[in-house]
Amino acid sequence: MADVNRGNRPLSPHLQIYRPQLTSITSILTRITGVSLLAGALLVVWWFLAASTGEGYFDLADGLMTSLLGDIVMVLSLWALWYHTLAGLRHLIWDSGRCLEINAATRLGWIVIIGSVVLTLFTVAVI
Repeated sequence: MADVNRGNRPLSPHLQIYRPQLTSITSILTRITGVSLLAGALLVVWWFLAASTGEGYFDLADGLMTSLLGDIVMVLSLWALWYHTLAGLRHLIWDSGRCLEINAATRLGWIVIIGSVVLTLFTVAVI
């Protein structure tokens, strides 16, 4: 049977209408940090492979990894590691059935964001 009301149905909220919540943003960041951790790990593996290949190739890789760009990438990878770890702990808390209320979930989101920045700064300061 044909749907005669096809043109009268409301449209789904689009990006111009939808207001993202903190929980959706942290969920997207969890996915992004998971993928970026793989990229950072591949850079470290490349650095180790260059070390085992030869001095000239290692100088190239080491020069890139110890440059300003390499330092920025490694600090961002460190932040991604802390963020992804804390977001995983948040999901473990949710899996146990706790903190599923909107206010508690929002509080956990802020804890993950602020905690990852604080732990990154602490790690950089110690190392």
